[in-house]
Amino acid sequence: MEKKFYITTAIDYVNAKPHIGHAFEKVIADTIARWNRLQGKDVFFMTGVDENAQKNVQAAQAAGIPIKEFLDKNTELFVKLCELLRIDYDKFIRTTAKEHSLVVNKVLKKILDKKDIYKGFYEGFYCTGCEAYITEKDLVNGKCPEHDKKPEHMKQEAYFFKLSKYKKDLIKFIKKYIIPESKKKEILFRLHDELKDVCITRKNAMWGIDFLGDKNFKVWVWIDALINYLSGAETHWPADVHVIGKGINWFHSVIWPGILMSAGYELPKKLLVHGYVNLRGEKMSKSLGNTLDPIELTKKFGADAVRYSLLKGNTFEDFDYSEDILIKRYNNELANKLGNLISRVTSLTEKIGIKKSENNLLKKLPLKEIYQLIKNYELEKALTKIFSFIDKCNEYIQEKKPWEAKNKENREILYELIDSIKAIAILLWPFIPDASEKIAKHLDFEIKSENIEKPLEEKVIKKSEILFKKIN
Repeated sequence: MEKKFYITTAIDYVNAKPHIGHAFEKVIADTIARWNRLQGKDVFFMTGVDENAQKNVQAAQAAGIPIKEFLDKNTELFVKLCELLRIDYDKFIRTTAKEHSLVVNKVLKKILDKKDIYKGFYEGFYCTGCEAYITEKDLVNGKCPEHDKKPEHMKQEAYFFKLSKYKKDLIKFIKKYIIPESKKKEILFRLHDELKDVCITRKNAMWGIDFLGDKNFKVWVWIDALINYLSGAETHWPADVHVIGKGINWFHSVIWPGILMSAGYELPKKLLVHGYVNLRGEKMSKSLGNTLDPIELTKKFGADAVRYSLLKGNTFEDFDYSEDILIKRYNNELANKLGNLISRVTSLTEKIGIKKSENNLLKKLPLKEIYQLIKNYELEKALTKIFSFIDKCNEYIQEKKPWEAKNKENREILYELIDSIKAIAILLWPFIPDASEKIAKHLDFEIKSENIEKPLEEKVIKKSEILFKKIN
C-alpha cells in the first residue's frame, strides 16, 4: 500500500488579489508534494482561501460590491495563480462551503463536551489585518508590527477556550513539531510566560460561522480557518506537514494543536515555517501596498522562471526579491547553465549519436545529499547541489571535447551526458515541471525516481528546442 502524505498551505484572505508571498508558499508546498509523488507516495495536497474574515467584508464594502460577488471574484484570482504556477493541488478549499462549517461545529461540540469552553469578557486590542487579538507589549509605537496600523480597543462578552490547560503538553509537542529550529525557539520562549486562554468568538459580527447554540456570536475566524485542515482532509488526516509564513506561527504551533488536543484528534506531524519575501528590505503585503503581482510576473516570464527564482531565495529566512533578481537567476542559471547544457549536448548527439557506456559522470551526482536536503525541506540548498552537478556536466564537455573527430569515445561521452541530463530533469521536476517535462518528452523517458539511476536506452536524439530564451 502506498504511504499517505498530506500537505497543506495556509488558506489566504481574499480581501485583495494575490501577492508574491502567496506564490512563494504555494511553490514550496507544491515542490514538496511533487517530490513525495516522485517517491511513489499517495499525496494529498490542499490549498485554498479563507472567506469568513471580517477584513474580506470591509474590503467588499469599500469596493461597493456585494460580499459573495467580491469573494467569488477574488477567489478566482487565487485559483488562476495556482493554474499559472503549475500548483498541482488535490483540493482547493473555500471556508464558506457548507461541509466546512459542519466540521467546525463538530470540533467545537467536542471541546464544549470536554468543558474546555466558557463565557467571559474580553478587553484588549484587536488588529483587523491579523484578524487577531494582540497584547499591548506586542505593539510597536502603538501599532501592530505586522501591518503598521493601530489596532482597535475592544471590550465585549465572548466565549473562551481553555488553552492554558494544555501548556505542558504543547511545550512537549512543539519540541518535535516546528521547522526550523529558530522558529521553534521563538515559540518555546513565548511559552515561558503565562499562556492565556484564547477568545474564540466575535459578538455581533456580520459574517462568518454561527457559534454553537448562541447566534449572537460568530466563531472567531482563526478557529474557523485552522479547522479547514481537518474539514478538507477527507481520509488523509493527520497532516504530514503544514506550510505557513512566520507571521502566523503562533496560531499553528500553539492554538491549533491545543484545539486538537482538547477535541481528541491526532496531531499534525510537522510545521514548516518560511520567511517573508521582501521588496528592498521590506515585507511585501497587501495591507502595506508594496506588492509584486505574481500573476502578471508568471504571464510575462513563465512558471519555471518564477518558481525557480523564488525557490533559490531561502526556505526559512526572509529574502529580497524583485523582477531584476528573477531575470538574473533565470539568465545565469536556467539559460546559461541548464539550457546551454541541453542545447550543446543534443546538438552534438544529432550529429554524432550515442553509445551506451559505464556512466562515470553520473556517479558524481550527490544523490544522497540531495535527498537529505529535500527531506529537511532545505529546497534552495538542494537546488544548489543539482546545479553544481550541471556545472560538472558543462565542465565535462569542455574537458572531453566530444566534437573532435579523432576522439573515438565521443559517442560514449555523449551518452554519459544525455544520461546525466535525464537524471537532472527528474530531480528538477518538482521545482521546474515545465522544462523537466519538455526534456523527458524530447529524450523519451518517464519522470520516475527509479529512472534517475536506470540507464537510458540507446536512441536517435535530435537537437532540442531552446528551453530558456535569454531575457534582455
